[in-house]
Amino acid sequence: MTSSTSPGRAEPLPPPRGPLGRGTWREIGYLLSSWPLALATFLCVVVWLWTGAFLSLTVIGLPVLAIGLSGLRRMGAWERARARALLDVRVDEPSALRRGRGGGFLAWLWSALKDPVGWRTALFFVVRLPLSTVTFWLTFALMTTALWPVLPWVVRWFTQVDRALVTGLLSPSDELERRIAELESDRATVTDAASADLRRIERDLHDGAQARLVALAMDLGLAKEKLTEDPEAAARMVDEAHGEVKLALQELRDLARGIHPAILTDRGLGPALSAVASRCTVPVRVTAELPTRPAPAIEGIAYYVVSELLQNVSKHSGARHADVECWRSKERLMLQVTDDGHGGADAEAGSGLAGLAERLAAVDGVLVVVSPPGGPTTITAELPWRSRTTRATSATSAKGAPR
Repeated sequence: MTSSTSPGRAEPLPPPRGPLGRGTWREIGYLLSSWPLALATFLCVVVWLWTGAFLSLTVIGLPVLAIGLSGLRRMGAWERARARALLDVRVDEPSALRRGRGGGFLAWLWSALKDPVGWRTALFFVVRLPLSTVTFWLTFALMTTALWPVLPWVVRWFTQVDRALVTGLLSPSDELERRIAELESDRATVTDAASADLRRIERDLHDGAQARLVALAMDLGLAKEKLTEDPEAAARMVDEAHGEVKLALQELRDLARGIHPAILTDRGLGPALSAVASRCTVPVRVTAELPTRPAPAIEGIAYYVVSELLQNVSKHSGARHADVECWRSKERLMLQVTDDGHGGADAEAGSGLAGLAERLAAVDGVLVVVSPPGGPTTITAELPWRSRTTRATSATSAKGAPR
């Protein structure tokens, strides 16, 4: 198990290090470089605010403030990088500036002026000047006097204040801001997955059914030419073409089943999973206890996840038996696939399991893999019972419903 810390929080104070270690020198470098940088950025912020306030009596005042806030965002990104390199502080990047409705210059201007990230960055540069002035001269004094043996401890205390300042003012605004950044990342993941699915469908159509139908058209053309000259040969060619038509139809059915099977739409997740299990090369027992049906989008993702996991069981596990269980736990849909194979599955090794984990994360889902060497392997997927879109639609309908 690996432990992780919450993004955007300062690291806890570690035990005292030996005098003037590498980490101490980095912290000293941060303290000594902060004062001249703080003086320069403070002057920039003061001049910008004064200029913007003075020019606000004209039409260019507000654009000056907006441009300054955009520049402060970039300066804040540079400060986060400096703190990450010298203080080992990991702070999430705020989400990009979102324009108001309608687009255009006025939408950008209004969004920039009310940007909390830019204003908090300005506050950071204002507050840091007096702090960096004190820490700069005290650090310099300790380095040049007989008090240098206490320097590592004092420097660590000073930089803890800087860590708190960076994480407090340069991190995303709040939980909502971090959630927006996560949703933007999830949207990119879903878009990539959809693009990959479209490419797969195009490839399957081009290499499978399309090629077979082209050959079928050619065979029927030859049969038409031989119809009067050699009826028996034409009949054989038509018979072969009939067989090709059946194969093409089967390929199209398989392709459609992979996109969204009819049994899933008509009968729900339980029967659809049983149909998937029947095509697995390993005997699979399916247990589905679902009193109602989840959201259609969630059903589709659950079907896809189990299909992929059973393909892995067939191809890689060496198992003799597998189990699929599906049940509802409060507002979550739970899926579990277990096999008695040789184990060793790893979702962090760049395999298909990593792609499944990303697809689940895009809808607030979780994939947990327990697969010790020698087996057995148990993979649990957890999804929301209802998608975000469904919840939003239900909430809107509830607000508009007659009382």
